[in-house]
Amino acid sequence: MCILAIDLGKSNSVACVYEMADGAHRFRTVSTTPSAIGGLIDEEQPERVVIEICLQAGWVGDLVRSRGIVLQVANTNEEAWSWRRVKRKTDRDDALKLARMSALNQLPTVHLPTHGTRQWRSVLHYRQTLVARRTSVKNRVRSILEAEAIRLPAGKSAWSLVQRLRLREMARSWDEVNLEELWRAALGEELDHLEQLEATLKRVESKLDALAAQDSRVKQLKTIPGVGPRLAEMVVAVIDDPKRFRSGKEVGSYVGLTPRRFQSGQMDRQGRISGRGHKDLRKLLVEVSWIGLRFNPRLRTVFDRACRGVKKRRKIAIVASARRLLIWCWAMLRDGSAWKPAVPAVSGRQPAQAA
Repeated sequence: MCILAIDLGKSNSVACVYEMADGAHRFRTVSTTPSAIGGLIDEEQPERVVIEICLQAGWVGDLVRSRGIVLQVANTNEEAWSWRRVKRKTDRDDALKLARMSALNQLPTVHLPTHGTRQWRSVLHYRQTLVARRTSVKNRVRSILEAEAIRLPAGKSAWSLVQRLRLREMARSWDEVNLEELWRAALGEELDHLEQLEATLKRVESKLDALAAQDSRVKQLKTIPGVGPRLAEMVVAVIDDPKRFRSGKEVGSYVGLTPRRFQSGQMDRQGRISGRGHKDLRKLLVEVSWIGLRFNPRLRTVFDRACRGVKKRRKIAIVASARRLLIWCWAMLRDGSAWKPAVPAVSGRQPAQAA
């Protein structure tokens, strides 16, 4: 069996052609372009292609799959791929290590979605970036005003139409201000930036809404109380194929919502969550879980059980709720089932006695 392991680089890539039968191998260097990578694959005719997860992994994976060749994408975040305590690390070493670990079936792999799903994920991440930028601009506006002893109302009320008109009245262009009023020009620039970001965000969300309206899986998850289109589409895009996970624990670990574990001899304790996986989805799950406590009795039950009536455990409880919400979403996608609301317990009734 021939394995083609490619260490992808921005300009050039190093490939290792590895024979599993005797471990013989040789190296080739090619340009990191579709024509060069495709030509390499066609010349070597490997039975398996191994690459690392990186920016180029998407289109390289598409080239491999279009030829009907087995693809493995290495997860470089796993400990098995760590290059600690080595005296030499080169592109050839990387390619050879990829080939050898694949031959031994010891390579930690990661799922590579289709081109359309990758594009969807990219737009979802772009939306999260726009939201973060908008928050940053709003904070900058507050800091400009506070430096001039002007305070804005707390929360969303600071950005109402009335407040925005008030801010516009204070703003000036650079040509209109002197040394004492430079803050007014800076305020005007930030307000312009805020309006541009909100317009872009509106266009992006409009497109995402159109895509979500055509996806039955997003509609399915939106039936969960408290779950809106943004979380539903994020879960669908990130999970992609729900059947690739064997259990809810694997799903939680994939998004980084499972605790770290430290076990040795008599000691066995759990630490903070791993924080690995999809950061945007993890953050959104926690945000929606806080909202869902008001609308979803089942989620509220999970939160109260984890909280144990102790205020200091609220953060722990909301992470547990977020993990459970993700598992519910995954189970619904896996089974194609609808949301099942909690059945209220009937108190004060005793089971009927047999006659």
